[in-house]
Amino acid sequence: MIVRSEKIMKVPQGLTNDVHQIALKLNGLTVFESCVYLESKSGSLFLEDHLLLFVLNGTYTVRFGNQIHTVRKDEMVLLQKSIVIEYEKSGEDGSESRLDYMMFFLKDEILNDFIKMANVMPAYPSVMVPISVLSVNERLIHFIESLKLMIKEPDRINPGLIKIKLLELLFDLADADDKLLFQFLQIKRKEKRHITEIIEENLFNPVSLNDLAYLSGRSLSSFKRDFQSIYNTSPLHWIRNRRLDRAMELLANSALSVTDVCYSTGFENVTHFSRVFKKRFGMPPSMVRGRHLQT
Repeated sequence: MIVRSEKIMKVPQGLTNDVHQIALKLNGLTVFESCVYLESKSGSLFLEDHLLLFVLNGTYTVRFGNQIHTVRKDEMVLLQKSIVIEYEKSGEDGSESRLDYMMFFLKDEILNDFIKMANVMPAYPSVMVPISVLSVNERLIHFIESLKLMIKEPDRINPGLIKIKLLELLFDLADADDKLLFQFLQIKRKEKRHITEIIEENLFNPVSLNDLAYLSGRSLSSFKRDFQSIYNTSPLHWIRNRRLDRAMELLANSALSVTDVCYSTGFENVTHFSRVFKKRFGMPPSMVRGRHLQT
């Protein structure tokens, strides 16, 4: 098992502004623009919302599960929410290693508005449409560039206008490629999957019960009920104990610090992790770590 010791950033929640990037958040919509100069950078992200990623220059590779997608200049990809992705991004050779991309984080509400306005509610795809990297035509590139100009002056933007622009973008994209329209519909109505498969895939990711329910294609109440029938206990109790057991194993048999173990087992707060660990095992994780160092 691969041990991931760094804290996974939740996005768009964790996005911040700096000299090379802008994160614009308006009434549940998040638009993130980045234009940086770098050789290569990698890391992990947890997607709280559906992500529409456009690359205008450079290369952005995402990995999740057994899938790898490389998005290059003038290409895009749509990714569902509630997943952890590993990414590697780099500038384009011959352009001063310039990387230029935009991320649009889409809540279910904006997709609902789009699907209703597009009048395609009954036309769900009969078969799964695989996630794929799609080309962006010149008209859409110009449209995206116009959005970039808008978000550079966030104080002057009317929240209603940015929503209209985003809906316009979704219509243009769906009109340009039927595959994307089917993908929009697909992420709105997840196929039901076996709970044990979802749990094992995401046990040590920073997912909530709502995330797990979505990934399994169930409502939260149905997920809890089905989980109880399989494991004979509540999902919160079972998942926490599995994570704590894994944490004990790592503290006793690895060189990872308490903080690293906390993040690698799906916990997001070291104080909370230490408290529930002590409650389960009768000693704080620092004591277990100290004993291991003495042996």
